[in-house]
Amino acid sequence: MKFSLILATVNRTQELGRFLGSLDAQTYRDFELIVVDQNPDDRLQPLLEAYRDRFPILHLRSAKGLSRARNVGLKHIKGDIVAFPDDDCWYPEDLLERVKGFFESNPQTDGVTGRAVNEKGRPHTLRWPKQPGWLTRESALRGAVSYTIFLRRGVTQRVGAFNEDLGVGAGTPWGAGEETDYLLRAMGQGFRLYYDPSLTVYHPEPPQGYEARDLAKGYSYGLGMGYVLRAHGYPTGFVLLGFLRTAAMVALDLATGRFGSARFRWYSLLGRIRGWLSK
Repeated sequence: MKFSLILATVNRTQELGRFLGSLDAQTYRDFELIVVDQNPDDRLQPLLEAYRDRFPILHLRSAKGLSRARNVGLKHIKGDIVAFPDDDCWYPEDLLERVKGFFESNPQTDGVTGRAVNEKGRPHTLRWPKQPGWLTRESALRGAVSYTIFLRRGVTQRVGAFNEDLGVGAGTPWGAGEETDYLLRAMGQGFRLYYDPSLTVYHPEPPQGYEARDLAKGYSYGLGMGYVLRAHGYPTGFVLLGFLRTAAMVALDLATGRFGSARFRWYSLLGRIRGWLSK
């Protein structure tokens, strides 16, 4: 069982070096790394050369945009299992071996998602479900981020390309949601995807700032998720309940003096509402 790891990268070298080191430490060695480089220069060349004799590396280029980069990588995969690591994540040394074991033990499962943890092994980013189970349209919204997704090659062949209007660098208002959209499309075609929180990937917790650029980022991410909710026909009641939960968190932040957090959540909520109302 061979892994194809598609990694899009721009403006990072030290973090990429950490990921390469974690790949070199993997107890399971049958994998290829496809680096899709969006830097305007050759800054990655020395770093990649240092690992070329350790494992196969394919160095490609693409236009800006996370989804565009992944689509370039998908055209070159040779493996049985496809994954999409971030350039600032890193793997526990037994991750690929454990994922391989999962697929061998569950031959009818088409994909598995794991959980993101910070440097101390604590979960972050999403309200991760505590129990393993089959992904549903509801749990897919909080049971996967791109760097925790592992799919059989047949899934990517059938689902096809990522939506290049979604995600960081797309050049559209929709700054997130591309991996959720991809999983929903896969499930819509009948593929069975499983969530296993014991499969963890390290990722630094994003610093929570409240400056104008942070608010713009939260708003853009909200737009993308709202767009996905609308595009995949989530029931109005389900969507409105999610909006109300966020509004309640804004109110709680205000009541406890966390004004920066309240403002960030509010911008994110406005983005989701606008994205959901869009056509």
